Amino acid sequence: MSQDLVSVIMPTYNSGQHLKASIDSILNQTYRNIELLITDDHSDDDNTLQILHSYEQKDQRVKVLFLDSNHGPGYARNKSIERAKGRYIAFCDSDDRWMAEKLEQQIAFMQKEQLALSYTSFVTCDDNNCERGVVIAPRELTFGQLKRDNKIGCLTAVYDVEMLGKKYYMPAIRKRQDWGLFLTIIRDCKRAAGIQAPLAYYRMRKGSVSRNKLGLIKYNILIYQKVLGFSKWKSVVYFYLLFMPTHVAKVLKSKIDSLRYLRKKDVISAGNI
Repeated sequence: MSQDLVSVIMPTYNSGQHLKASIDSILNQTYRNIELLITDDHSDDDNTLQILHSYEQKDQRVKVLFLDSNHGPGYARNKSIERAKGRYIAFCDSDDRWMAEKLEQQIAFMQKEQLALSYTSFVTCDDNNCERGVVIAPRELTFGQLKRDNKIGCLTAVYDVEMLGKKYYMPAIRKRQDWGLFLTIIRDCKRAAGIQAPLAYYRMRKGSVSRNKLGLIKYNILIYQKVLGFSKWKSVVYFYLLFMPTHVAKVLKSKIDSLRYLRKKDVISAGNI
């Protein structure tokens, strides 16, 4: 059976430490018809640049664009989306990884369920690849649910250009752009659905953008203003009265899910000794 082309979007910036593992996890997918579109956000790390040049030379599926100034990951992702030729658009950051069967399972799931947007659960790990927990994806999402908090891990998201049209880009803000993109997509397609089995690894790094929760508050509010067109006052009220309770509940659920996941993993490991 023929496979539709999947365009994988990856921004890089001084990410040499984990970059090779991330790229390999994409190139080694059981789903083979892919293009990996990397936009480097003006790295000044020789290791990152050497890795990118090396992969571009040895695998024709890897296509790298080098920016001449730093703009942020949202801008870099958009430059890759502009170049995408695939029916499907997928995302993976340069320190995250996919399980080998991710795309094969996810594309089959989307075709079976006739989905324009899908996502999966994912495992969290540290800089040493030690698993720290799991984030279980909701089975289905509506626009109303996604307005309350982002429940889609960017490294797991895939959307269908054939169904939606090539018109979706991340908003021009430095952080939380992925949530903005998913909101605009689901506003049009009305629903999205997820695979509950974890199919990717999200790296939780100290000092990373996504872990600085207080620093993200203004960007969450900006999403309501710039993407949904709310007034500043309505955005602040929506954030504190709807976003925050939903986010806290999501974090608590993730902690419980992670404890169960790690305990089950320990039991399996003990049984194999």
